[in-house]
Amino acid sequence: MKLEGLSSKQVEESRREHGSNALTQIPPDPLWKKILEGFKDPMIMILMVALVIQVVLFFMGQAEWFEPVGILIAILIANGVASISESKQEGKASALKAEEEAKETAKVIRDGALMEIHVNDVVVGDLVYLQAGDKIPADGTVEEGHLKVDQAALNGETEEADKIPLPENGTYDTKDLLNSYYAYRGTVVCGGEGYLRVRVVGDSTLFGALALEVQEETRETPLQVKLGKLAKQISTFGYIGAITIIAAVLLKTLISGAVPDDVYGWIRLIMDAITVAVTVIVCAVPEGLPMLTSILLSFQSMKMAKDNVLVRKINGLETAGSLSILFSDKTGTITEGKLSVVELATGNVTKFSKLSGINPSLRYDIVTGIGVNNSATVSQGSVIGGNSTDRALMSFLMDSQVADSIRRDDVKNFNAFDSNKKCSSVTITRNGQSVTYIKGAPEKIIERCTHYVDENGETKELTEKNYLTSYIDAQAGRSMRLLAVAKVNRATDEGDLTLVCVLSIRDNVRKEAVDAIREVRNAGIQVVMVTGDRKETAVAIAKEAGLLTDQDDVALTSAELAEKSDDELKKILPHLRVVSRALPTDKSRLVRIAQELDYVVGMTGDGVNDSPALKKADVGFAMGSGTEVAKEAGDITILDDNFSSIEKAILYGRTMFKSIRKFLIFQLTVNVAAVLTCFIGPLLGANVVLSVIQLLLINLAMDTLAAIAFGSEPALREYMREKPIPRNESIITKEMLTQVLVSAVYITFICLSILFFPPIRDLFGDVDNTYLRSALFATFMMAITFNGFNARTSHINPFEHLGRNKNFWLVMLSIFLMQFVFVTFGGEVLDAEPLSLQAWLICIVMSFLVIPIDMIRKAIMHRGKKE
Repeated sequence: MKLEGLSSKQVEESRREHGSNALTQIPPDPLWKKILEGFKDPMIMILMVALVIQVVLFFMGQAEWFEPVGILIAILIANGVASISESKQEGKASALKAEEEAKETAKVIRDGALMEIHVNDVVVGDLVYLQAGDKIPADGTVEEGHLKVDQAALNGETEEADKIPLPENGTYDTKDLLNSYYAYRGTVVCGGEGYLRVRVVGDSTLFGALALEVQEETRETPLQVKLGKLAKQISTFGYIGAITIIAAVLLKTLISGAVPDDVYGWIRLIMDAITVAVTVIVCAVPEGLPMLTSILLSFQSMKMAKDNVLVRKINGLETAGSLSILFSDKTGTITEGKLSVVELATGNVTKFSKLSGINPSLRYDIVTGIGVNNSATVSQGSVIGGNSTDRALMSFLMDSQVADSIRRDDVKNFNAFDSNKKCSSVTITRNGQSVTYIKGAPEKIIERCTHYVDENGETKELTEKNYLTSYIDAQAGRSMRLLAVAKVNRATDEGDLTLVCVLSIRDNVRKEAVDAIREVRNAGIQVVMVTGDRKETAVAIAKEAGLLTDQDDVALTSAELAEKSDDELKKILPHLRVVSRALPTDKSRLVRIAQELDYVVGMTGDGVNDSPALKKADVGFAMGSGTEVAKEAGDITILDDNFSSIEKAILYGRTMFKSIRKFLIFQLTVNVAAVLTCFIGPLLGANVVLSVIQLLLINLAMDTLAAIAFGSEPALREYMREKPIPRNESIITKEMLTQVLVSAVYITFICLSILFFPPIRDLFGDVDNTYLRSALFATFMMAITFNGFNARTSHINPFEHLGRNKNFWLVMLSIFLMQFVFVTFGGEVLDAEPLSLQAWLICIVMSFLVIPIDMIRKAIMHRGKKE
């Protein structure tokens, strides 16, 4: 039968009717749009309110120009850093993707001639010529030939699928990837050749539908949820505090009898009260929090790039630290993603894991039996051609450094794999005699073997096969793919045989993956392996990887999963460890069910089949060797395909979350202390304790510099021994709140004591009110700086691991230097005057006491936990 392709006219008609083969790409948001979206952040919105109030006060003559400008700069820095960083990461990913797509071509017959065109130009009806190594450009049926296709990009498995022409009156199911007649875009031809008639193109292909699905929007990250709640709490605290201050000032005026005489006096009184209230609102808002998260995400992303982890979407990193369940692909993630020879055994079940140390005579038979009788070849240090089994055998010989000893010149006859005999054979000439080596299914070969070659290279009679059969059954139970090699001293593969060896082949579990899985599980994260492989293989791999360890652990097939209702699956999910024969829809369903149970869900994968789940998960880990669609869907790309890198991402994410909590302890202590000082001061008789300008300097200096200090905190292994933080748990814990209140109350007490408590005030001598307020300002800044040491650890010792964060030392020294400059040279602008050496020493001692006070608090809290 002569196959005919399309004419130029038919190509245009087909393109008009069925569309292009190009995949729809939703472009990433431009930088300006990302920046605008950033203004929807709850913390940024509170800052915007504070900015508007400051602008109004400026035009009323109640604020200096640099006060609203300072808040505006804080907003722009906080919002800009995250937007620019994410935009750059997306730009890099898009450039790499465009470069890869430009290389994709297809060979089609058009106008009676074979020509090469870009994949996007393929249309429905095109006749595509396919050879080994070609990537199939669209979905279609095989018209002629026999193809062996690697469908790992779609189903994640290493085993090839046969694709042959559809017989007359034959049928197939396009949803069944294992059908023999329909081939899919994105899969790779690894053997044979043939012609494919294109039936579906572009987004209508399975590959295209999955690629489009991964571009959907995802839900809020756990940190965004927590910060949203915190923003509401802070704004409520600020507004209530402001109203209380206004009421308190008015009440104090009425009680003291200093009631204004005219309307202008009342306006001035109310404006003064509002000014103090606005100051409280500004103090209550941690301006540095959005900036800290931006700095942390960017800083940790750069650190992780050195560990082979590319953070494509920076919010994915903080989400990784909150993971409570991780759905992991098997092939290429937990396993190596390629078949390897694990073990070989002789007829008397003497086992070897490598060729070195094997008797030379036996080694020659093995090398010939699997090296010459092999359709793969070694070229320039790499294995080329052949199916996955042949490539595994050749890689084994190459790793054993014996591939050079393969002598194909001696071959007299080669018989390719015969599906009826379930073996292939090769006849060579050895010392003038013909020897035929047979390689194939053990059950077919061993029953014909009457002798075997033992570990010493001697031929012995094979009388007892039960021991060998038991070994083969045991290896099959370990998900091994078994292959027998035999020989016969004649030029045919018929008759009795002599067994050379039995080879165990498998997609090996990564050694580092076992340790990483253990670490991740110790961190309280449930790991579920989702694979397209058969259940027996999946269970064996899961046991070896350390996933199936308890009697309550559950392994389900896709069919069993489909029989479960959502409610039934929700009950099973906490015990689920393995899902075999999985479909892409199973992965998406598992992610959805887990999210409905309020899990923070992670998904790893490398194929197009993983992409929808990668996208829908709270954080998707795409493998660096995976498809572009998977990388597009993932938040984080694991460049070295190493499960241990996922563990690092989780550790860095937890470190980031810890840093945010440390910063919040530090910053909220500043804010609460400032609010209490500004609130209680006027009630005790001082209308202004800390001026608006002083408070703004405290906020901006502390926020910006503290973000750098806490953003450089080291990643400690102890974080991986803690349980995941639930999505709905407040970012502020009771212990954090206790620490904030104890430190803030002490700082408020010592600062107000300088003005109102005679024993403390008299330590500074006979000085004016401005001098005392300068000492108060200095004490306040130093106390909150010392409190930074308390905030950076929950352990009693506030100085542990300080050597691993040099930035912290630099920042704290910078703040000390700044406050000295502010007080000494601030003058009328800062309403301050220089202090004597004695005054500085008094301020330092009172400030430093915040450290031992918090150490005592921690000791009491730790003792309470133990009891």
